[in-house]
Amino acid sequence: MIRDVKEEVLKYNSYLLLQGPKGFFFYKLGKYLKSMGKNVYKINFNGGDLLTYPSFRNTYNYRDKLENFKEYLKYFIASKKIEVILLYGDYRYYHRIAIEVCEELNIPVYVFEEGYIRPHYITMEKSGINGFYKLPKDPQFYKNLPKLKIEEPLPVNFSYIKQTLSRAFHYFSLELLRLYFPNYVPTKRYFPYLLWIFYWIRGLVKKPIYLYKESSIFKRIIEDLKKKYFLVILQVHNDTQITLHSEYKSIEDFISEVLQSFGRYAKIDTYLVFKHHPFDRGFKNYKKLIESLSEELKIKGRVFYIHDMHLPTLIKGSLGVVTINSTVGLQALYHNIPVKVMGKAIYDIPGLTFQGSLNDFWSNPGQIDRELYNKFRAYVIKTKQLNGSFYGKFPFD
Repeated sequence: MIRDVKEEVLKYNSYLLLQGPKGFFFYKLGKYLKSMGKNVYKINFNGGDLLTYPSFRNTYNYRDKLENFKEYLKYFIASKKIEVILLYGDYRYYHRIAIEVCEELNIPVYVFEEGYIRPHYITMEKSGINGFYKLPKDPQFYKNLPKLKIEEPLPVNFSYIKQTLSRAFHYFSLELLRLYFPNYVPTKRYFPYLLWIFYWIRGLVKKPIYLYKESSIFKRIIEDLKKKYFLVILQVHNDTQITLHSEYKSIEDFISEVLQSFGRYAKIDTYLVFKHHPFDRGFKNYKKLIESLSEELKIKGRVFYIHDMHLPTLIKGSLGVVTINSTVGLQALYHNIPVKVMGKAIYDIPGLTFQGSLNDFWSNPGQIDRELYNKFRAYVIKTKQLNGSFYGKFPFD
């Protein structure tokens, strides 16, 4: 029987919450579980965790060294009779230890992340996500599934402002209470944390500038070049999707490989559009690299680099999408646009994505098995997605 993931996670009585998404989502989740009569415990690791979980009952601050956390957690689980652990992101050092402990003790752990199917869902998956996933890779598994009824998702009312303020408050709190958590080891090395806030604000300022400067380029792409270009999705430079779930050392390496391949093997009447990630807007700019390599490969007039253009429109107007492992690939499949995955992705399955080389993708990107896609999508939503947002609609309401 295929169970709804929300029903599955609510069957326990004693919960431990570790690090959540930046903001007050885990605080709201803890209150919700308590309202259902559950025992809820929380461990904080830094100032951001502490100040966004303003509850002192059954809340503990871990201030010891990372190497001592495993024994601490084992004792904590035993003494509090913990039945299940909830956390955000299985890539964090403390969470990787927690997942290892849960495997040893045979305790379930559910991992929250941004939704595989966006924009109406967030992910809550048992044991691991993305490159650590346990989804079957055999297309026949999905084709043999019974028809799953998926309700039409409710609007999630995502707030970009709320997300931005939550991130800024988190890093400000990290800096404010850094001395109180002297042994905290962050996965992403934003230090000093106030510098991160500066970069994020810089990204906000650049957004309207890019929208204005690139409006004419966008118009040309979606009108004159419709169905003549391939779309390349750039991801956040230090995201674990890159550092853990791909073979690339940097986004620059990915850009270089794509340009080299396109320059040598793509038809001369096709174009290439690089789409920058909005979260990386204030941190990275690849304009000089793309222009330099394009000129070297004699394809400069066929290559574009844009930032904040409307993504669904770009996808639908393309011949195909190239990505390391972004969930944008799933959006492309939804719109029946061929996808070439260059890293590890849950949807990189024969029949869904192009399985040949990137060199061959430019001339024959192939077609998508719609039956397989529909079965795959329904299964993922049913077993791993919650209708909601970390910065909008609460998914358990």
